[in-house]
Amino acid sequence: MSVRLAVDIGGTFTDLALENGARRWTTKVLTTPAAPEEGVMQGVRAILADAGLMPSDLSLVIHGTTLATNALIERKGAKTALITTEGFRDVLALGNEARYDQYDLQIVLPEPLVPRRLRLPVSERLDNEGHVLRPLDEAGLRALVPVLKAERVEAIAIGFLHAFVNPAHERRARDILAEELPDVPISLSCEVSPEMREWERFSTTVANAYVQPLMSRYLTRLESGLRDLGITCPLFLMLSGGGLTTVETACRFPIRLVESGPAGGAIFAATIARECGIADVLSYDMGGTTAKVCLIDDYRPQASRTFEVARVGRFKKGSGLPLRIPVIEMVEIGAGGGSIAHVDALGRIAVGPESAGADPGPACYGRGGDKPAVTDANLALGRYDPARFAGGKLALRPEAARAALEAHVGSKLGLDPAMAALGVVEMVDENMANAARVHAIESGKNLDGRTLIAFGGGGPVHGYRVAEKIGIRQVLVPSGAGVGSAIGFLRAPVAYEVVKSLYQRFASFDLAAVNALLAEMQREAAAIVALGAQGAATEEHRLGYMRYVGQGHEIAVPIPARVLTEADVTAIRAEYDRLYTAFYDRPVPGSDVEILSFAVTVATVPPPVAAAKATPVRSRATPARTQPVRDTTTGAVSEWAIYDRVSLPPGATLEGPAIIAEDETSTLVGPGWRAEIDGFGYIRLSQG
Repeated sequence: MSVRLAVDIGGTFTDLALENGARRWTTKVLTTPAAPEEGVMQGVRAILADAGLMPSDLSLVIHGTTLATNALIERKGAKTALITTEGFRDVLALGNEARYDQYDLQIVLPEPLVPRRLRLPVSERLDNEGHVLRPLDEAGLRALVPVLKAERVEAIAIGFLHAFVNPAHERRARDILAEELPDVPISLSCEVSPEMREWERFSTTVANAYVQPLMSRYLTRLESGLRDLGITCPLFLMLSGGGLTTVETACRFPIRLVESGPAGGAIFAATIARECGIADVLSYDMGGTTAKVCLIDDYRPQASRTFEVARVGRFKKGSGLPLRIPVIEMVEIGAGGGSIAHVDALGRIAVGPESAGADPGPACYGRGGDKPAVTDANLALGRYDPARFAGGKLALRPEAARAALEAHVGSKLGLDPAMAALGVVEMVDENMANAARVHAIESGKNLDGRTLIAFGGGGPVHGYRVAEKIGIRQVLVPSGAGVGSAIGFLRAPVAYEVVKSLYQRFASFDLAAVNALLAEMQREAAAIVALGAQGAATEEHRLGYMRYVGQGHEIAVPIPARVLTEADVTAIRAEYDRLYTAFYDRPVPGSDVEILSFAVTVATVPPPVAAAKATPVRSRATPARTQPVRDTTTGAVSEWAIYDRVSLPPGATLEGPAIIAEDETSTLVGPGWRAEIDGFGYIRLSQG
């Protein structure tokens, strides 16, 4: 019987989920930021002890981490150089010359990861079809080696113009530099992001090089630590696009791990949605550092090929470093349990994006933190049992939470600690609700009729109130919600996506060239997936990114996963018009369509979804006790019933206000809401 372990390192907690057949164990331990693998080992030992298993019993370990993301945000990656085409060293600084805020006269743009002195030009040039206009100046390239050595460069990115069409110059440059600098990792744009648009391609390649030494060292230490524990099974890494890959591939392309944790959460929510037969949901994942919202339609999370990291303008699109990698599309804000509350220059309560993290953590952790976090506010409102938080492994200190709220929020606004806490929680909930509204609008969708699936340590605590604010009347809290992203890792397929550019127009479509490219991409993706598929059946999906000639943005159009015929080309063009009309209300008659790039994904076939459970016989639940809780809507304090989740059988019903407590989180059932335990053991909240 397969025994699988998933580990998700977050900013505050490291979550673990272990499954042995139909049985599951979960646990949370504090993250160890200075050496993340130490927290992982601590958690692995604890969960194996809980399950009564030996390390050698494990058949698979799946891991996701925010280490690459944090290195980019905090600028703590390797000292990196960029080797680029002569005349294009300033592409990283120029970007696309767009301003994310048109009216900010003191606008701050993101600084490139590579300073100008380390953006080194080389004479070479290809045209847009890959023909050599100027050969690579190998002598000039070798002349840069003393500079790289003198600067003690730790990683190199190579990005030449039009290398996505013809990679010969980049590969030759890598071979030359590898001879002279054998210990320095080298990233090629033709491998990391082989697509047109040089700013995004160069930026993605540089970011990959920037985090590569850090991630390689970490993954090496992690593998060694697991082996020392006696774990000999394969280790897979979660990708930002929702698939799993091998350690070898993750070390080559660590930039694909930047959203690995949130991707696991989206897969978790999509799996729950399919189990319950709820086609359209809003995934709400609130952890210790951030909260994430993802739209899921027809049981599939939204996907994208673009992502921004390290934004200098909070929540402002275009203010970060662009990455062109496969990602699950979501909005992420600094509104987690560890997000710090303060009063801004205008006298308003503000929360985040700074987080107390795991060390020292919120004030109530008693680990040296003295600034109020969202966890402190929830504790001051009576929403947590101080003795049961994190399964009783971390006793909270209410007096420290109230003192921090008074010192940093209440005293500045003339509020007592309880009312300051109310203001903090309402601000967090409103920020999250506003982010969900904006995300839906930007996606051309609405929130009406959706079910909110709440998970993460804080999602079930804040879920009902966020739902109220955005007009959602159904909330679902699955079992294992506190470690949802880790459980999502266990549901992810072994998958890999290859994206390449081949410019085409339907009026002059080169069927042979497109079929040859797609076949090559399929072989590349299948070879990587085969390393971890362990003989499992696979499936293939293809997309083309298309737009009307003259437009600036593309939409993804499905392409049959077979050798294309002329009839397929006609059908693909018709599907583009249909999708364009769905997005923008009407097509553009008489305009040709151009294809900028193609994507091929190979993935293992997902296991069948559990059969729907019969509706259980309803019964009235009996509370274990009551405790005073302050309602964030009215500000009034009243006794809320407290229920123990493990004692609630399928069919149990209860009325709010109430709290359903469990080891990793608590589900709040607000006034006017009712809860029922369904056949899966999930909590279903409904309003009215």
